[in-house]
This record gives sequence, C-alpha cells and structure tokens, in this order.
Amino acid sequence: MHDEGRIWTAGLVIIGDEILSGRTQDANLGYLARWLGVQGIRLKEVRVVADDMAAIGAAVTALSGAHDYLFTTGGIGPTHDDITVDAIAAALGLEVVVHPEARAILADHYGDKLNDARLRMARTPEGASLIHNPRTKAPGIRIGNIFIMAGVPMITQGMLAALDGQLEGGLPVLSRTVGAWTQESAAADTLVAVETAHPGVQIGSYPFWREGKTGANFVLRSTSAAQLETVVGALMAALAAAGIAAVDGEI
Repeated sequence: MHDEGRIWTAGLVIIGDEILSGRTQDANLGYLARWLGVQGIRLKEVRVVADDMAAIGAAVTALSGAHDYLFTTGGIGPTHDDITVDAIAAALGLEVVVHPEARAILADHYGDKLNDARLRMARTPEGASLIHNPRTKAPGIRIGNIFIMAGVPMITQGMLAALDGQLEGGLPVLSRTVGAWTQESAAADTLVAVETAHPGVQIGSYPFWREGKTGANFVLRSTSAAQLETVVGALMAALAAAGIAAVDGEI
C-alpha cells in the first residue's frame, strides 16, 4: 500500500464566508496537516474560498488535479448557503442525488424529525461513497480523490478518524486509546502539551455522556507501536499530574 519511493500529496480547500471575514478562525488546517503526516501523506497546498459556486468549483478542480487527494471543509450542512456539494458536483459534471444510505442514516438518527433541511445533508454527487461521522451522523462524502467534510472541527476530526490507514500511499496507522471520566476541556491543555512533545503522534479527543457522567476517550495515532507505548505512558502520567484519573483503553 505504501510506496517508499513516492511522495503522496494532498490539497485542502477551506470553504466559508465566515473564514474570509475573520468571524471564524479555521482550526481544521493544522489538524488535517498533522493527521496526514501520521498517514505518511504531505499536505502541500491550501486555498480558502467563499461560499460561491464558481470559486469552489475552480479551487476543487485545480487542487484535485494537482494532488493525490483533496480535502474540503465547510458548506455541507442543512442550510441554503451550504452549497459545497452542488459546486463540486457541477465542477465534475455530475448530478446531485439523495444518497440512499445517507438518507437511511439520517432517518435512523432523527426519526420523525428528519425534515427537508436535514435531508439536505444526504445529498451527494452521483456515484459518491460516504465517510462515517460518529459525532452527528450526517456523513462526509468521497467522490474520486475528493473528500468532502464538515467545517466544524470536532465533526471533521471524527470523519478523519474513520479514514485512518485507508488512503492508498499512506503508512499503516496504529492506534491506542486512553479513557477518562472527565470533561474534555479539563484535559485539553494536557493533550496539546503531550502531542507537541512527541512529533509523529496525533491525539484525538472524543467526549461522551454515559451513566450520568461526562467522559472522554483520547485516541493516539502513530505508525510506530513503540512510540505509541511511550506516549500512552506519557499521557497517562500527564493526566494524573493534572488530577485526572485515566485508564489504558477505551471507556
């Protein structure tokens, strides 16, 4: 799967008027770059474009042609200005369809609250496959070498986790999980410090509510089992120092 003699590359198109206006600070670029690095793929080019059909289409056409993979973030929600699917389908010369599997996922999640707005999140370019979204269920989309993802960082991170080790040209990715009954925010600084101190390892945080309590599972990814072992120990020690009891494994 991984060819040592070739450097596989990716581009990113960040979509949204709110990014260009400065109202929202993008948090996906840094996370995606680190995630790709763990996969053994280099992020080589990034563009930020407005919620505009022509601008999205032009950026997607250029970057998907220049790189092995293209990721987009933003513009796949339930509102009228979420036009990323339409723009990419138009650029590829494809129809937009309601993906039956996506519709079933949303129907199961929302039940009788699946209205026309939410059903927009089941629309894909014809022939697309889906990317699992563990956070809010509305799936991401893959069409060819293009991965269409949400703009909300925690949702994008969950979608990327579903793609761990799945991209051709990437390195086999190993993972370990550390769980804790804690609010995600209480551990945030510790996670950043441990990840920064150990290049080559990425840590994702996945909060949950169970048994009347708040908890989080922290998933560590690397291509090295030895490095994972070291960083699991470092993370558990750092969490303990911060007053957070953690376990080696998923809660």
